[in-house]
Amino acid sequence: MQTDNVKFDERGLICAIAQDYYSGQVLMQAYMNKEALEKTRQTGYAHYYSRSRQRLWKKGETSGHVQKVVSALFDCDRDCLLLQVEQTGAACHTGNRSCFFQTECGEARTGVQFLCELEEIVRGRKENPVEGSYTSYLFEKGLDKIAKKTGEEAVEVVLAAKNENREVFVGECADLIYHLAVLLSQKGVTFGDVCAELKARHAE
Repeated sequence: MQTDNVKFDERGLICAIAQDYYSGQVLMQAYMNKEALEKTRQTGYAHYYSRSRQRLWKKGETSGHVQKVVSALFDCDRDCLLLQVEQTGAACHTGNRSCFFQTECGEARTGVQFLCELEEIVRGRKENPVEGSYTSYLFEKGLDKIAKKTGEEAVEVVLAAKNENREVFVGECADLIYHLAVLLSQKGVTFGDVCAELKARHAE
């Protein structure tokens, strides 16, 4: 990331937008000064400048919700930066995946973005079990139970695919993806890890 010819404003700042590298979801908007840009370039993790606290800060320095930078793109005027990141946990201090969740009209959500939300929900049930939650029940039973259920759902998808009922097939696919999300979480793997593997294969 070249920091030459960056057009900082009168406060010495530029706008920075963080976007999920895999889903394309816009996660947050913040500001950077020259030091934050250099720290981001040097470490590979997003650093910003807090206007209220007037200091440099690393995203996730207290929460652990860090942003590993995959790519950094300046706009044509070089006064705004787009960071494509691998987001750990929630980007927003409210606990939402994205800071942009207050809807005025319509719903800016894609299927891939919902998978990120599902992943967060599943992780939440794992870290903070809820009585009566099926997800928490699966984690309590452990890997063998989760793997068995995932295998059963995979078979159900194959069987449903051989029938003509689209609604049933979609439902079985949803069951499989849900159980796969639980299995991935149990193994400490994310959808992002899987996407990275698929992307690597595509490049071959």
